[in-house]
Amino acid sequence: MKIIDKVKSIKEQELTATENLEQKYNIIEEKNDEINAFVELDLERAQKVAKEIDDKIKSGEKTGKLAGLVIGIKCNINVEDFIVSAASPTLKEYQGSYNATVINKIIEEDGVIVGLTNMDEFAAGSSTETSMYGPTNNPNALGHIPGGSSGGSAAAIAADMCDIALGSDTGGSIRNPASHCGVMGFKPTYGMVSRQGLLDLAMSLDQIGPFANDTTGIGLMLDVITGYDPYDTTTLNKETTPFIDDTTNTTLENTSVGIVKEFMDVTDSKINDVINKSVDKMSDLGAEIKELSFGDVDLGLPTYYLINYVEFFSATRKYDGRKYGERIEEVCGPEVARRIQIGSYISQKEFSGKYYNKALQARSLIRKDFNNVLNDVDILAGPTVPKLPHKIGEKIDTMDMYAYDVLTVLANITGIPASSMKAGLVNDIPVGLQLQAKPEEDHKILSTMSAIENN
Repeated sequence: MKIIDKVKSIKEQELTATENLEQKYNIIEEKNDEINAFVELDLERAQKVAKEIDDKIKSGEKTGKLAGLVIGIKCNINVEDFIVSAASPTLKEYQGSYNATVINKIIEEDGVIVGLTNMDEFAAGSSTETSMYGPTNNPNALGHIPGGSSGGSAAAIAADMCDIALGSDTGGSIRNPASHCGVMGFKPTYGMVSRQGLLDLAMSLDQIGPFANDTTGIGLMLDVITGYDPYDTTTLNKETTPFIDDTTNTTLENTSVGIVKEFMDVTDSKINDVINKSVDKMSDLGAEIKELSFGDVDLGLPTYYLINYVEFFSATRKYDGRKYGERIEEVCGPEVARRIQIGSYISQKEFSGKYYNKALQARSLIRKDFNNVLNDVDILAGPTVPKLPHKIGEKIDTMDMYAYDVLTVLANITGIPASSMKAGLVNDIPVGLQLQAKPEEDHKILSTMSAIENN
């Protein structure tokens, strides 16, 4: 059943919100010990919300877009009275004292928040192995990482523990786990969704977005969380048409799709074989396929990480052990410590020109060149992640971990929208098709996903 059909059935009380919550919670109880997708749950609170929704429906009151849907939230997004730890011992006792803007919007639209999902510590990782709660298992490739940093949210959707989940994406942290877990993940245009209440990793790159198993789940949640927020000055003040309208598309006629040679060159050949089949399908649906070139692909990772290090170092100065939490340097894991140390070093006056300012120059160059590539087409299609997920606990070096992000960081550097959806399997492990478009052309991506899904 598609998510939009489930909402309809709840509104018509063929399925009550309480029954939907019960079904999802039973799955969580059955699977979460093995998967470790959820790190905190509040059934009592969720039951109360579900009952209120059912009562509203019975009394003929209007209910919201998410009426009775069970929602999981990445544990770096503030939800009042939950432990918002970002999976770090630094904040292991930090109780959210307010709701992030996206959370208030979900509550207003009658979503049922069941709990918080696992992640890499402070979103610094691509595997969800750096969490203080332990690693998350990949439900569709058991024993392998689910990707990161929003691995818990992707795994929760893959295991059918909730209807929709929220994650955050700084360099691929929604799309990477969506690819590995075989679900849909969507990173909106930078500024399309408020970041107020998100514990930032790198403020000029972070964006909140949804996971779901079908485009109607993505569309519904985008309709709820997008929009201007006076509490986040980076949000765009623009009206957009409903995203749910994009989910009934069946054709790619009059759509041009670009395939970037360099993206395929850095990707495992077996993954490319699967991606090429998706491209053939897009062609069959009427898309015009164009081969393109982007010479700056090697600039992406160093530019991204230099900006990330500096902004993360700045963001973590508030975790000094005085106001709340522990002093971050005393309790954090090695990857967070590495980013703080490098960020501290290159933030120093004598080095900022050499590293950070050069990274900002490279960012401008990448943005200009990438926009030139996008000018030729409506959509860029290609692999989301260039390699298959490693096994949980397998030792891989830092640069190999960073290499997972080589195809996803460009969308964050340039601020454009991007998504991942399942393209197929390699060795029984899901691989994702990444779609990217010009800034504020999020609708084109969802419409393209919908055409592929509906055929």
